[in-house]
Amino acid sequence: MFRVHRLPSFLIIGAQKAGTTSLASYLAAHPSVVSPGFKEVHFFDLNYNKGTDWYRSQFPIGGRRRLANRLYGQTGVAVDATPYYMLHPMVPYRAWKLIPSARIIVLLRDPVARAYSHYHHEVRLGHEKLSFEEAIAAEPSRTAGEADRLRLEPSYQSFAYQHFTYLERGIYWAQIRHWLNYFPPEQFLILSSERLFESPASVYRGVLKFLGLSAFELPGYPAEHVGRYPRLSAELKDQIFRYYEPHNHVLRKFLNSNWPGSGDAIVDTFSPRATFGNKSELGAGAGLLGDAVKV
Repeated sequence: MFRVHRLPSFLIIGAQKAGTTSLASYLAAHPSVVSPGFKEVHFFDLNYNKGTDWYRSQFPIGGRRRLANRLYGQTGVAVDATPYYMLHPMVPYRAWKLIPSARIIVLLRDPVARAYSHYHHEVRLGHEKLSFEEAIAAEPSRTAGEADRLRLEPSYQSFAYQHFTYLERGIYWAQIRHWLNYFPPEQFLILSSERLFESPASVYRGVLKFLGLSAFELPGYPAEHVGRYPRLSAELKDQIFRYYEPHNHVLRKFLNSNWPGSGDAIVDTFSPRATFGNKSELGAGAGLLGDAVKV
């Protein structure tokens, strides 16, 4: 039977290492959801020059899927889950130009845990040779000017900005605010990664409701791409937490202003006690990251 192709009607834009692979996998199992053959299409960031026809071709809807859609009384919807979309400075505008009615899903994870998981992801890929402490100290020099160059040169791709933004990717409020320049708040669903990890079935049901899809239960909700790596020292964890403190304060107010109650529910999971256990285990900090960022 012939295939048709459809542009995505919703995007999972990040954050990286925040459960996006698991959520995309759960959604791909829904009979009305069309997923590409691989998770991260990278159209709006790395493959934009290939054009809309190439992007559409990544989401084929075969005869079996169309039959399933009719049985459920729904039209098949396509999903693009690419976490780099959240950070890349040109993606919100490009996405808005092509799919302005798209619904946007964002997963927010404790930024300290996210940064450390991201680091080990890059080590496994063979991209990172520095220690974690060295890598976060080198981040400003590695990525200096890269965001501006991405804005000014449409075809430019930055390996450093994509792979070595361990700390910048955790400044969530700035990234979401940039997306809100193009998409209205009602098209966003902001989720807690920690809640997804703890109650995946409940979060999945909420996502289906947000997307207007029929209820559908999975036989299981396994977490995907779970990393195993050494514990981060209490002293370094404390230093990174203090780096994020002002950003998390802004994030709480920002989320509560746009999605009432979400800021408290999400940012409370970023507390030292939630992140590190007993507060007495925290080190005093040695100023590795310098002063906390002013916002």
